Amino acid sequence: MAYNQAKAQLKRLDDSAQQARWRRMIDLHQQHFGQAQALYALSAPGRAEIVGNHTDHNNGQVLAAAVNLDTAALVSPREDLQVRVFSDGYGWITLSLDQLTPGSQPPGTSAALIAGVAEGLVQRGYRVGGFEAVVSSDVLSGSGLSSSAAFEVLVCYLFDVLYNGATIDFVTRAQVGQYAENTHFGKPSGLMDQMASSSGGLVAIDFGQASPQVRAIPFSFMEAGYHMVIVNTGGSHDNLTDAYAAIPHEMKAAAAALGVGLLREAPFVRFLGSLSQVRAQAGDRAVLRALHFYQENQRVQQAADALEARRLDAFFEAVNASGLSSETQLQNIHVHEQEQPMALALALARQVLQGQGACRVHGGGFAGTTLNFVPLARLDAFTQTMEALFGPGCCHSLDVRAQGPVRVFQV
Repeated sequence: MAYNQAKAQLKRLDDSAQQARWRRMIDLHQQHFGQAQALYALSAPGRAEIVGNHTDHNNGQVLAAAVNLDTAALVSPREDLQVRVFSDGYGWITLSLDQLTPGSQPPGTSAALIAGVAEGLVQRGYRVGGFEAVVSSDVLSGSGLSSSAAFEVLVCYLFDVLYNGATIDFVTRAQVGQYAENTHFGKPSGLMDQMASSSGGLVAIDFGQASPQVRAIPFSFMEAGYHMVIVNTGGSHDNLTDAYAAIPHEMKAAAAALGVGLLREAPFVRFLGSLSQVRAQAGDRAVLRALHFYQENQRVQQAADALEARRLDAFFEAVNASGLSSETQLQNIHVHEQEQPMALALALARQVLQGQGACRVHGGGFAGTTLNFVPLARLDAFTQTMEALFGPGCCHSLDVRAQGPVRVFQV
């Protein structure tokens, strides 16, 4: 009965592709789990980092947006602590929630993320329980759109809806997701990915205080005449954990040279007055990466203020400056001397855009994707140029999603 009721709910969805997607998930849930007494259709968005590259892990500032690519789950509760998940395209995830300590599930797995989210909630006094779910994601792994954060936020929201009356605030959701990723999954990360997915919309986030300060900025790039285009260069963040981890490590080494734990704890003027000391203790690259951190925080404020004032020229100036700083100071573009797809994508984007719009590295860097703001009139030329090098379908035009995790329907 629940499956027929769920299919009847699909008529409420305007998008035919989403109707087909949810219909497939309903069929898969019935195929793998049989009859369900209740079904919850849940969705959590991926995110795009607009400005604020590698600032969150030192309590800096970011400008980010939830996007209209999501991770979705069709879920039914269980009466025990068993978790059974069929991930469409990837296979089975099974675990028991009676063992939630770090290491109870293999690091680097979805099971570890589920266990980590569950433990993070239990530590905060929330309830967890077993469930059966079919999961579908169009947030591509390794794409820089933060598939792991979308999954973490989705799992946290799942436990919230099923067992806590949908009472968990978006900051707690994000913090629980980060805990799962850092402690159970084994990947060092800041809080930006989870915060953007959990809050929804276009947001400027300041991590300088114990509770992150979030500033919502209503804005539509499409209405302003620009496409927000992610270009997948064919690389992946997979197996780049060491290169990624070196950035916060070196920033914190620079902070240690200043006598603090994180760069945000030392004013920019103090850093500038201590360059020789920081260089001697942490090295040249750490100085460059710390300089990027301080200047990137300023660019976040510039970009956010520009969007609120509807000054796209100032916004694009900040985005382009962010991209240049990531290349030259943060140095998260190049991995191999001969293969440099991200550098190539950025160089060609600048050639096509001819001073209009903006482009920058997207997400953690080293491989994966670039973020581009492309005028509507140049979209075809831009897409053709990128597809000639990186293949058909490498360009993804995104919209800002106003909502964080949502309940699409329930029966």
